[in-house]
Amino acid sequence: MANAVAAKKETAISEDIMDDMIADAGEGSSFSQDEMMMPFIRLAQKMSPQIDKQDAKFIKGLDAGDMFNTVSQEFFSGEKGINIIPCYHTVKYLSFVPREQGGGFAGELSPTDRGVKDVFRNDKGKDMLPDGNELVISEEAYVLIVEDDGSFQPAVLDMKSSQRKVSKRWKTNIAMQKIKNPKTGQLVTPAVFATMWNVSSVMDQNRAGEKYSNYKIEKVRTLGQEDRDLLLEAKAFRASIAAGEVKTVTPDNEGDSSVKGGGEPPVKNNSDDEIPF
Repeated sequence: MANAVAAKKETAISEDIMDDMIADAGEGSSFSQDEMMMPFIRLAQKMSPQIDKQDAKFIKGLDAGDMFNTVSQEFFSGEKGINIIPCYHTVKYLSFVPREQGGGFAGELSPTDRGVKDVFRNDKGKDMLPDGNELVISEEAYVLIVEDDGSFQPAVLDMKSSQRKVSKRWKTNIAMQKIKNPKTGQLVTPAVFATMWNVSSVMDQNRAGEKYSNYKIEKVRTLGQEDRDLLLEAKAFRASIAAGEVKTVTPDNEGDSSVKGGGEPPVKNNSDDEIPF
């Protein structure tokens, strides 16, 4: 995996200490993929365990509509949002044990898996696999989160249920981007990692009238000459993912409001209209 994490500026460091730190840069901090976790960015809902003071997952200061990092527990204002560079998109087919049976992530399936082809909708509106587990389709974007101070960190922005409509609009907007080749004057579609986007949250409502927080994604700008280092890091991150060097472990429904041990809440209408707790 590309070394895509830049340190934040927290306190002033003297020049002598900085020289010593640079001389020992990287010592003891290189770990294998099996020893690390790729952070996921999740959107907190009103009933998320992360905003329940009595829950072990409680994050102080987090409010419904804010986004949080599943590894560092850092959170971001849903109103201000975060700026990201998309590097790689994929769609995953995930199997979850129903919550009434204990819940929990049961594994990832291939889109050509026989079980995926034989999925059926139960009386609660859930997509069920022949083995009795629930099928959840998740659109995942591997991104670099760009901080105000110019530092950045890798993460996965995964969108399921009603969040998938946001993902589809975003992908459409990415595909519609055009830049002019200064040498030929021809309009071309830039690489996915050549644009910066802001991800914030807005209040959404499903067909049953239930309100919840959903993502809003807007273009910030196309990267310029001053962003060359960031562009190269994003390109390297994409190459690492494509080469299979970046592995993720699906969080066991981090941020789910209804199930502490995993699983999805009941679908009120259909999977695209479900609140993505």
